[in-house]
Amino acid sequence: MHTTEIIVRGYHLDVFGHVNNGRYLEFLEEARWALFARIKSVEEFVKDGFAFNVVNINIDYRQPVVLSDVIVVESVLGQMGKHSATLVQTVKNKMTGAVVAEARVTFVMLDLEKQKAALLEGKLKEELLEVMQPQKTIEGKLQ
Repeated sequence: MHTTEIIVRGYHLDVFGHVNNGRYLEFLEEARWALFARIKSVEEFVKDGFAFNVVNINIDYRQPVVLSDVIVVESVLGQMGKHSATLVQTVKNKMTGAVVAEARVTFVMLDLEKQKAALLEGKLKEELLEVMQPQKTIEGKLQ
């Protein structure tokens, strides 16, 4: 699992004084950038002919977050198919430990030459599995 800390700033808030739902997309994206940087730089992915593309995001909001709260975004691989994978991202309030949001982010690695989803196999699959440390069931299989 990869974790990213973010301090809630005034510009993250809406008129009600809590983080606007749209800002969670930015928090989740910040955590994904940090996660993928552990594999290699964006430039290296592009040089290898790949780009990370989100194709679906589902977010469940649990509790509000307010000014100066510190949140922790935990990111872990949920499942991986032939062409797409799902990243599970959990946002927690660092002080209380409460889960404030949960997201499932489905992505593909775009083959830049073919302009379609690449097969998740070989070195690319190994790199993704290594850095995302997938959640496993009791039987040891990917969820």
